Amino acid sequence: MDKDAGGVAASRRAFLGGCGASAALILAGEAHAATQAPVVKTRDGRVRGATQDGVHVFRGIPYGGPTGGAGRFQPPTPVKSWTGIRDALSYGASAPQLAPPGGQPMADQSEDCLVLNVWTPGLNDGRKRPVMFWAHGGGLSVGSGADRFTEGLRLANRHDVVIVTINHRLNLFGYLYFGDLMPAGATTPNVGQLDLVAGLRWVRDNIAQFGGDPNNVTIFGHSGGGTKVAALLAMPTAKGLFHKAIQQSGFGTYSVSPKEGRQVAAQLLSALNIPKGDLAALQAVPVDKMLAALQVITHGHPMAGPGLTPDGTILPQTPFAPEAPNISPDIPMLVGHAETETTVLFPVEGAFTLDWAGLDKALQGTVRDPAGFIAAMRQLRPQASASDIYFAITTEIGMGRNARIVAEKRAAAAKAPVHAYLVSWRTPQRNGELRSPHGVEVPMVFDNVGAFKGELGARTADAQRLADIMSRMWTNFARTGDPNGAGLPPWPDYKLPGRATMIFDDRCVAKDDPLGREQALVAQYG
Repeated sequence: MDKDAGGVAASRRAFLGGCGASAALILAGEAHAATQAPVVKTRDGRVRGATQDGVHVFRGIPYGGPTGGAGRFQPPTPVKSWTGIRDALSYGASAPQLAPPGGQPMADQSEDCLVLNVWTPGLNDGRKRPVMFWAHGGGLSVGSGADRFTEGLRLANRHDVVIVTINHRLNLFGYLYFGDLMPAGATTPNVGQLDLVAGLRWVRDNIAQFGGDPNNVTIFGHSGGGTKVAALLAMPTAKGLFHKAIQQSGFGTYSVSPKEGRQVAAQLLSALNIPKGDLAALQAVPVDKMLAALQVITHGHPMAGPGLTPDGTILPQTPFAPEAPNISPDIPMLVGHAETETTVLFPVEGAFTLDWAGLDKALQGTVRDPAGFIAAMRQLRPQASASDIYFAITTEIGMGRNARIVAEKRAAAAKAPVHAYLVSWRTPQRNGELRSPHGVEVPMVFDNVGAFKGELGARTADAQRLADIMSRMWTNFARTGDPNGAGLPPWPDYKLPGRATMIFDDRCVAKDDPLGREQALVAQYG
């Protein structure tokens, strides 16, 4: 017991003195609890976690210093080390952010948000467990590493892996690009990505004490997290910090040009009435006023605004455009998406009750020749409704095309295997109208079906069967770079021209190029 904890125990002992046997029993129970609380010595100081169902859990461990004031728009700074034992029992603050569409803002927000969470089956035991490092979704604008669907307890417990989730800077705090609006070298672009690199360095330096293998780290993420994974594959500062990558419904072909990034920064300065070049004034703006300005320049849409910017140094290129990043050709990948992402990704008004005329109107300005695209898709899917076709087209011109490009470019490199997937499992939520929506697989990957069994009803057992398969495949991949294993459906590498793709549904099976005809139409009309 450290001296601080010992002092507290002594004070309690004095207070309870003379209370007889009951006091002795209370103190004995407290001492036993204290000896059971897991304590790990990290590079920066000792942390105390908790143990749940045989898994040691540490929440809110700092991996970088506060990012406010003079630290705003700068690379992350080291953690100030501490003495004694620091409790790591609660999730830390999330990055400052607007509320997601239709949701509530994060309750605890701060520029002191560089924290991470660890779930592990063992501590300081010499074991070399695979480490799975999760980048949360929410575009590059919202979200946190604290989510009921992505808690690592069951993955750690059932599959003997170490799970790390992380908070980092978002939106204008993490991705603002100034160009010549600030003096040369005064600001740093893509600092949200540099935060992730700092988190990976923390893993490299500390994860062995948590029972993990710093030489076997898998980065994985969904949606915006998948985009962050793609960016890490293209970042020189991240090279060597991870060894496998999983991109779930993210955009590996996405970025904001320096010109577009500068325009966003100019709008922010204008909204705040701050002149070009006055960095000190911008760093002094309170967080709430910064978010109010972000609300103005994004017209209330938190997914708009700053994004990944290929600045030539931190992020030399758009990750998979025009080619796969040449600094990470030896990283095995899993890449895929859900079949109807857009049932929850900003569908147009009336998307679930479209007629054919309404479908044509809904696609105007989104694709070339909507009528031709619709007619061709109806030939492929004669039983589909107008809404079915809308969700198919909007999914395939976005997530579908992106996943295909990433898989094809990785397969062409032929220096590491890539495995592709499609999630066709249908959720019963909203009477089934959501079909196979964006994010439907996340609780299955984390084996956290119980976190939303109330929404699944009679399909809960089906979801758990799929979770048993997906969680094993994801952790197998983290362990060896190959998702296959005894008792699992065979999942071949994605190779040209076959393009084998695992279909995750009530029956999981690999098929060759299951959306090839749709993607041919995307190339023609998209």
